[in-house]
Amino acid sequence: MPLQLDIVTPEKKVFSDNVDNVYLPGADGEIGVLPMHAGLVTALKPGELRYLHNGQVVTLAIGSGFAEVTQTKVVVLTDMALGEAEIDEQSAEEAIQRAQEKLAVVEHSMDAEEVAYLQGVISKSAAAIQFKRKHR
Repeated sequence: MPLQLDIVTPEKKVFSDNVDNVYLPGADGEIGVLPMHAGLVTALKPGELRYLHNGQVVTLAIGSGFAEVTQTKVVVLTDMALGEAEIDEQSAEEAIQRAQEKLAVVEHSMDAEEVAYLQGVISKSAAAIQFKRKHR
């Protein structure tokens, strides 16, 4: 029995098709999903999403977001979903550097939303770099 997987970012629907399994970077650790999985909604952290599609393992670097799992479907809503070829390691490293510098200089005068945004930039960029280096 196939499992419908939909991966959606604010910009586009990245993927929508039947897969054999999905592995997600859950907030509390990796989550493996097979058909007939118990229903759940979970937060996702930046990391690697994997799925088996037509006999091939496909991997993506994803940002934070949420996943809804039913017995027949997984919907991933995330702020980033990139394949290895789409990741510019140098740009990601520069984004981390800029965010860290801004946090170090003005963190005491930022509101919580600004701090959370910069921390998100750092974690997404770090996940993209780690993903790129793993799949070279």
